[in-house]
Amino acid sequence: MKTYIINGRVINPATKQDAVLDIVIEKDRIIEVGTNLVSKRDLEAEGANVIDAEGCLVMPGFVDLHVHFRDPGLTYKEDIETGSKAAARGGVTTVCAMPNTKPVVDSVETLEYIQKKAEEVSPIHVEQLSAVTKGQNGTELVDMKAMVQQGAIGFSEDGKSVMDVALYAEAMQQAAGLGAVVMAHCEDKALVRGGVLNEGVASNKFGVPGITNSVEDVITARDIFLANDYGTKLHLCHCSTAGSVELVRMAKKMGIAVTAEVCPHHFTLCDADIDCEDSNYKMNPPLRSETDVQALIRGLQDGTMEVISTDHAPHSAEEKAKGFVEAPFGIVGLETSASLTYTALVATGILTPMQMAEKMSWNPAKVIGIEKDRGSIEVGKLADIVIFNPEMEYIVDVNEFASKGKNTPFAGKLLKGRVVKTICKGELVFTLS
Repeated sequence: MKTYIINGRVINPATKQDAVLDIVIEKDRIIEVGTNLVSKRDLEAEGANVIDAEGCLVMPGFVDLHVHFRDPGLTYKEDIETGSKAAARGGVTTVCAMPNTKPVVDSVETLEYIQKKAEEVSPIHVEQLSAVTKGQNGTELVDMKAMVQQGAIGFSEDGKSVMDVALYAEAMQQAAGLGAVVMAHCEDKALVRGGVLNEGVASNKFGVPGITNSVEDVITARDIFLANDYGTKLHLCHCSTAGSVELVRMAKKMGIAVTAEVCPHHFTLCDADIDCEDSNYKMNPPLRSETDVQALIRGLQDGTMEVISTDHAPHSAEEKAKGFVEAPFGIVGLETSASLTYTALVATGILTPMQMAEKMSWNPAKVIGIEKDRGSIEVGKLADIVIFNPEMEYIVDVNEFASKGKNTPFAGKLLKGRVVKTICKGELVFTLS
């Protein structure tokens, strides 16, 4: 049976299309996009599957380049099934899972386990990154060629940086030869010095060690110049500082192949917003100053920062109850990302709906090289589509989350705009009840 999405405002950044259109889906593909293709009454009379998207934005399914599904080994926090269902609730149809699992994704066997499990239990596309070094110990490279041949979407040491610069240079060179993207977590380990919150307002207020901007900026600069040396496709994860934005802007002017992402928590909150010792505000990199937040927003607005990703990092309630010093870094984000982006950036006029779709769908698809099939609403493409109601307001309730992780500072926050349906490979994988 065909599926018909009618009366929705289709926002498709790949073609710059912004119009009220109908979409026809057959099996897993889009077979027709156009104006007044069908009559709702006739379709209903035929018993067809009709989705009336009147008043809604119809965008390509979001592509999240940065999630932690904790599978294998840490599945009490999250697993592939719960993480994928959380993604579907957030309109995300493709995720890139980070490799800092237990064991680390550093072998073909572990990668194959994840791929098989995702095929069995996930309603969405789960792409898996390989670690850069074995065990993420920073001393020996993984078999990069074998990991790419098995289907790793790219390489990342996320959770840390490879501090041996010569070894990392070799990794950059190999990645370039394989045509693989390197996704960099930029953090100079020697400069962290036990920091838990941003150096300044937050660290002073709660009397804890601070994390300076240089922790991020030093490695950001290093990785950009290494990528330039070897022609590596570099993607910078969870950028949080004004310095990172300027470094990316500089790199682009120099013609260096670098892309960069910003997370919703970093463009909606600053360190001054932490008003109590709630470890749901503890993430890495930390919430920065208002100056940094405004720089990130300007970077998103002018296209310097092309991608919005979540860094979805679930933890148990027990772990997060330990306080700022003891609790692990990280918050969940898959189920709030679209609404936070719309509330903070689109409803305020900072970004257009087209820019939102560009940064959440089309640009990330291009970063990982899946744009031939995903990230766009066009005839022949996979039917990965999100239907988003821009007028719907709701209060974030963590008890509704599909994720095992409830660790978010946005609980109880009023947001505008909500995902109401998600379609992946032609199948309805989420509908708001």
